[in-house]
Amino acid sequence: MHADTLIHAPWIIPVEPAGTVLEQHAIAIDQGCITALLPSTQAREQIQADAIVELPDHALIPGLINAHTHTPMSLFRGMADDMPLMDWLTRHIWPAEQRWISPEFVADGSRLAMAEMIRSGTTCFNDMYFFPDVTGQVAQDAGMRAVLGMILIDFPSAWAADSDDYLDKAIKLHDRFRNEPLIKAIFAPHAPYSVSDAPLQRVRTLASELDLPIHMHVHETTDEIQQGLDNTGQRPLARLESLNLLGPDFIAVHMTQLEDQEIDRFAASGSHLVHCPESNLKLASGFCPVARLFQAGVNVALGTDGAASNNDLDMLGEMKTAALLGKGVAQNPEALPAPQVLAMATLNGARALGLEDQTGSLEVGKAADITAIDLGQLETRPLFDPVSHIVYAAGRELVSDVWVNGCRLLRERTLTRMDHARLLASAGQWQEKLIEWRQSDAR
Repeated sequence: MHADTLIHAPWIIPVEPAGTVLEQHAIAIDQGCITALLPSTQAREQIQADAIVELPDHALIPGLINAHTHTPMSLFRGMADDMPLMDWLTRHIWPAEQRWISPEFVADGSRLAMAEMIRSGTTCFNDMYFFPDVTGQVAQDAGMRAVLGMILIDFPSAWAADSDDYLDKAIKLHDRFRNEPLIKAIFAPHAPYSVSDAPLQRVRTLASELDLPIHMHVHETTDEIQQGLDNTGQRPLARLESLNLLGPDFIAVHMTQLEDQEIDRFAASGSHLVHCPESNLKLASGFCPVARLFQAGVNVALGTDGAASNNDLDMLGEMKTAALLGKGVAQNPEALPAPQVLAMATLNGARALGLEDQTGSLEVGKAADITAIDLGQLETRPLFDPVSHIVYAAGRELVSDVWVNGCRLLRERTLTRMDHARLLASAGQWQEKLIEWRQSDAR
């Protein structure tokens, strides 16, 4: 049997079947796909590979899936901290976006974000931002798997003039990338408080016609709930349900404000949820009842949100926070065990995005989206359970190698398709521009 690449490791954690850890195994990759998982001794005898990668202290996991982020906002990292969501948005983020959002900003911010994600083991991200066509091109150049949110919001931006313009551009975006194997476009209305009924009804029609998911911030804060009650007489989730948005193609992000009846109705709809614990904690938005949602049968994925509100795109760190917070909220140390949290960051994200037939687990026939984590360091020894260490002990600096669709994007901590020095220089230039703008604005 021939393979392009054969990777040997002491632990392979496929995620599916759940709870499986394969010891002293190898993964064979050919033409971008996983073609075999078998004991290393057999692999050495049976497989002729063009490249053999020996990782003697590593665990191989499916590439991490960041199921909700705003990649270009990496250029706003740390610009406005320690304030409530609406103050953060209206006083800092929206004015900065009004002044600076452009194809150049989006391209540079996306490159910086993707480099950070690759270096922390993320192989696929689900984005929501302006100029998604630019982010898509950057993702193609970087070799990342990307889901591009076709953003919709009631007010004009540098990207679109009104809701019709947003949706017209959405269709063009979908058509542009529809045949690209690593790129998918989905609908991304911003939030219930920022999108009115008529555009949402059109989204529902288009999403059904094109068989595409809908990705939306929902029930993020108490202010959002009160605003919904004041403006429509309904809690936002009830309004979305009345508009027929909920269903197996709907992805709600955050959901920190949930009543028991809402959890049951959401679960019955088959909708998915993306949990962003660190952003919710930093903005003091509330606590998503993840354990309760799992008990109700909801598929819960994991995301970082944007670097402007997190302030990183580190899915390993997000896993640890999700596990610890989930136990605290449930007041149960058995809630959100490590294997379940790893599934949130991999297969559950793929399911939410409609990519479970391509990625999210290490299975024969799926794309070779693989992250290698070095567990041979002092910080991860002694080692009794590799999954435990990945969730509770390993940091992103232990991610050594990353493959997407069989292409090695990170080799021994070095980016193979992105220029590290150029990224630093670009970030420095934007830092100077933003500091000067903020100082002049303050005057």
